[in-house]
Amino acid sequence: MKTDTKMKIEGSWTEIKGKLKQKYASLTEDDLMYEEGQEEELYGRLQRKLGKTIDDIKEEINGL
Repeated sequence: MKTDTKMKIEGSWTEIKGKLKQKYASLTEDDLMYEEGQEEELYGRLQRKLGKTIDDIKEEINGL
């Protein structure tokens, strides 16, 4: 079963990526690169760049 976050990412990543870039100017295209099945790598990059927990990142994505 897919998580809500994974379904949201797969469904509208371009829109989510734009909102994250607006909120966090330090994020680059490389930080936000997403390929299907590579969610954990994405979360890890965002965690390192933003200094947040993976749960915080998932919650933020779900809130967008």
